[in-house]
Amino acid sequence: MKILVVGSGGREHALVWKLAQSPHVTGLWCAPGNAGIAAELLAAGGSPVQCANIAAENLPALLALAKDHQMDFTVVGPDNPLALGIVDLFQQHGLRIWGPNRKAAQFESSKIFAQEFMEKHGIPAARSKVFSAAGPAKKFAAELGGQCAVKADGLALGKGVLLCHSVDEAALAIDEMLVRQKFGAAGSRIVIQQLLEGMEISLHALCDGRTTRLFPTSQDHKRIGENDTGPNTGGMGAYSPTPFLSVSELSEVCSSILSPWSKGCREEGIDFRGVLYPGVMLTKDGPKVLEFNARFGDPETQVYMMRLETDLLDLLEACVDGTLFQHEARFRGVAVCVVMASAGYPGAVQKGKVIRGLEEAARLPDTKIFHAGTARDGDNIVTAGGRVLGVTALGATLAEARDRAYLAVSKIQFDGAQFRRDIGAKALASCC
Repeated sequence: MKILVVGSGGREHALVWKLAQSPHVTGLWCAPGNAGIAAELLAAGGSPVQCANIAAENLPALLALAKDHQMDFTVVGPDNPLALGIVDLFQQHGLRIWGPNRKAAQFESSKIFAQEFMEKHGIPAARSKVFSAAGPAKKFAAELGGQCAVKADGLALGKGVLLCHSVDEAALAIDEMLVRQKFGAAGSRIVIQQLLEGMEISLHALCDGRTTRLFPTSQDHKRIGENDTGPNTGGMGAYSPTPFLSVSELSEVCSSILSPWSKGCREEGIDFRGVLYPGVMLTKDGPKVLEFNARFGDPETQVYMMRLETDLLDLLEACVDGTLFQHEARFRGVAVCVVMASAGYPGAVQKGKVIRGLEEAARLPDTKIFHAGTARDGDNIVTAGGRVLGVTALGATLAEARDRAYLAVSKIQFDGAQFRRDIGAKALASCC
């Protein structure tokens, strides 16, 4: 089979890496890809992955690429092309593609849609309201004592959520979105959500329109600084599984969140085929959804792909074909991913910094360096974005996987590199 993967980040590198291991894959393209993706080889035949310099939002060019190379299957990584309707477009032209269609992608592309859906179908979530004017928004934030999350309705590269802990802080966040329009059209309407107390985890469930297959739990680290300080990012590291839910408690999450979600989709004619990724807070009153995503998380994908034993292509095809009930996803060990980012991230960054030590780090056992913001400059690999690398390791225990990941990080250098040193610390603390 000839496969096209859409995207250029660490998530897409992890997907490409896992798909390249499938004996069914005879050709693999990624658009636009990155330097690490371009270095991957197929298990079947050893041919290299081809990168096409086409942006993930350039749907007509992606369609032309898929047609010209007679792609058998397309896998969509990022949220933007899903929100723009890439699945609908490809299906209209008779092409097989994995990911939710435009209607289903609204769970991520509109926080307002998701919030109203949860309220309508009894999915446990935080108290919240929708606003398009600053005055009423500030009044509601004051009712919450300023303890709230101010969220842009639309997509904002994972940064459209401002966490507030005082009335003044909430007022400033509201002005950032509705008055100063920091997030553009994505923030023209906002959701203000009461802050929940508890442990936050990431859940991922493959869906084929009828059946869901829940992955093991994982935990992302959104803030730039250790001990969850500083501004939100796209994610600075992750590990899987977490120790915060027993098997019975995970079953309860399915009953309280996935079951009413699936029922609601059927009632509203939403044919969701892809992966649903709810961010969940484990509160004293039970699990509650913070938000929905309609694609794999980044960097959660990196730890999932390190742990996944099942052929990924089989699972993704089953989502499209409606045969997921015939498949189970098998996982092994524990995985940790540490993101190395450019200086200045999540703000403006300088690109073109030479990355050293990649080969030495890659030689370490059970370790994989997933590229995110990288490019090739002659014989060098250089930085080309905010999040640069997802240094990922597998182990029998969390401590072992974490030690391996940080050992690999210690081998890699580029000017201004920053990373968190506490990935997985909450889980380790809970076990002691």
